[in-house]
Amino acid sequence: MVLNSAAAASGRKKAHFTSSWCAVYAMNHAPAEGHRRSIEYLSPSESVTYGIRVVFAVLFAPLLYTRSLRVLPNPFKTRWAVLCLPVALVCVAGAFAWLKGEDAPAVSRVDEIRDRGALVMLTRSGASSYFTGAQGDTGPEYELAQQFAEHLGVDIEVRVADAFTDLEHLLEAGEGDLIAANLTRTPSRELKFRFGPAYADTHTQVVVRCGIRKPRKLADLAGLQGAVVAGTSYEEQLLAASAEQPELNWSSRNDAGMEDLLLAVDEGRIDYTLVDERIFLVNSQFYPNVREAFDLGPAEPLAWAFARDDDDSLVQQAELFMRHARADGVLAAIDERFFRPRQKLNQVGMLRFVERVRERLPPWLPLFQEVAEEHDLDWRLLAAMAYQESHWDPAAVSPTGVRGLMMLTLNTANQMGLSNREDPLQSIRGGAGYLVYLRDKLPERIAEPDRTYFALAAYNLGFGSLEDARVLTERLGGNPDRWADVEKHLPLLAKEPYHSTLRYGYARGHEAQQYVRNIGRFYDTLVWMDTRAHPLLASRMMAAP
Repeated sequence: MVLNSAAAASGRKKAHFTSSWCAVYAMNHAPAEGHRRSIEYLSPSESVTYGIRVVFAVLFAPLLYTRSLRVLPNPFKTRWAVLCLPVALVCVAGAFAWLKGEDAPAVSRVDEIRDRGALVMLTRSGASSYFTGAQGDTGPEYELAQQFAEHLGVDIEVRVADAFTDLEHLLEAGEGDLIAANLTRTPSRELKFRFGPAYADTHTQVVVRCGIRKPRKLADLAGLQGAVVAGTSYEEQLLAASAEQPELNWSSRNDAGMEDLLLAVDEGRIDYTLVDERIFLVNSQFYPNVREAFDLGPAEPLAWAFARDDDDSLVQQAELFMRHARADGVLAAIDERFFRPRQKLNQVGMLRFVERVRERLPPWLPLFQEVAEEHDLDWRLLAAMAYQESHWDPAAVSPTGVRGLMMLTLNTANQMGLSNREDPLQSIRGGAGYLVYLRDKLPERIAEPDRTYFALAAYNLGFGSLEDARVLTERLGGNPDRWADVEKHLPLLAKEPYHSTLRYGYARGHEAQQYVRNIGRFYDTLVWMDTRAHPLLASRMMAAP
């Protein structure tokens, strides 16, 4: 409290108070006659000024006492000074703290992430989200989140949960920054989380085992046994459907993921399940006995989920990043890489491949592994190449004279220093060495996995014709360093208006296009069977010498 002595002339003393407590005290203890004071409350900055004056007046009473508080009657001075000292100190400290708080804004979530140096991504393991491939951590959600982390200027850190409900609990507990797990934005989830912008749309599909009469609507599922992953939008959809179709027979599974249920359908342990069309697109090749039946409901947006709180800094950054990712072709490139359907083998062809994995691959498995280690390659890539070339037949011979497991020409064998193309180990070494040779000839700016795709195309087509395809791609407005662009133009090498303008002329580019697609499909299947220990493979692969 500081008294305004300028008001003394009016006979009414005006007092300024920094707190209501001081005001009440002064009103209750002022003399009854001639000393009732009007009350004015001060701003925080004025409170600091007046509070300091009071503190100094009391602390240095011998020098300042009468001058600073001379307007107070003598009986009031001593009692007021003593009682006001602690209150004044509290007022001053509080005012400084308030002013400091005004000057130091709260740290945002983005600032916390940058201070930490890592964006923590919550996800589940699977082909549509996150997995470990030949080049390390990968997957569509991982690749997109990694680029978002780069946008923020930090690293990416991954936490994998076993169930969707676990992801929700981790985010609510602050154990991660976002859920990136092929998550559909549903009304019930929007009550729990904030969602970023949609990066794709998807349909929920009902898939059934081959051999069952294809259902076309929910009512056709009556009499069949189904299952869905607990805590997912699939469960919500079937719960809603069961209200109108009570005869539906299905269960929720806490102990299984989406791919586990696809395997259960494939093996006949259940008749149907629900799956995101994108998930089925990348997994259908692994389950030859599963087929799509019908879409359930309209398309739904896929988006990242964030904690629902007052800090929207991370969501705003995600919106900015997604706008750039869409405009720059990042989203399209990820879709192309992970969700573009490969040339689909029919059911018979896929079953034949799986059977040959069991019967033909085991004797050559140690050789593929040995040579892959020598050249720093993935043995599954070499095995996929050999299957495409010879179906793992070391005595295979083509009408054009190429032969052996890797179907090498005589010129290539001589270039690689081979003496016998039909010797399995020499053939694998020659094929691996030639693939690395072609890959190393490519411009350094071409990154993986496109670099390997180009090398495979050159293995089949010849390096000169591959360069023609890249030149043609650039002429037609595409990116000659991007496999998705070049692949589309490969068939044009067989068309006279195009090949007549190129250095190496006519080439069967459509065959190279199919060659790379097939190897990609075989490779994907081998990776899946190897890492997940598929029952068709595990017994033989693990017993291989």
